[in-house]
Amino acid sequence: MQITRQTEYAIRTIIELAKAEKSKLLSTKIISQHQGIPEVFLKKTIQLLAHAGLITTQRGTQGGVRLAVAADKITIADIVTAVEGRLAINMCLSESYECPNKPVCRVHRILWRAQATMLAELSRESIADLVAGQEESVNA
Repeated sequence: MQITRQTEYAIRTIIELAKAEKSKLLSTKIISQHQGIPEVFLKKTIQLLAHAGLITTQRGTQGGVRLAVAADKITIADIVTAVEGRLAINMCLSESYECPNKPVCRVHRILWRAQATMLAELSRESIADLVAGQEESVNA
């Protein structure tokens, strides 16, 4: 499994929004410039994040994008799920897949533990933690 470029862009977008003043709207042009994300691709990413309820958008000349959820409540796992859907490191761990070998498979529980561990790690720190850590390393 590999995180897609779109998920990477989504993470960078959320981080950029978390660094902005609380409730300040940022234009896609500003996010694109600050994060080096092609604006056309960014717009698609923003649609996914808005659909997941992580950000809100406002149209018009005074429009832009802002977090819909506090940065301390958003994790990398939330963003991955918003863009990629529910995480499954193997088809047998997908919600909709019924593996005929599940009752006798010795690998399933190991894969399940690996997936649970990965999700726990992706959920360990919030975006606010990442932004605070980024500012600390810049100021050090």
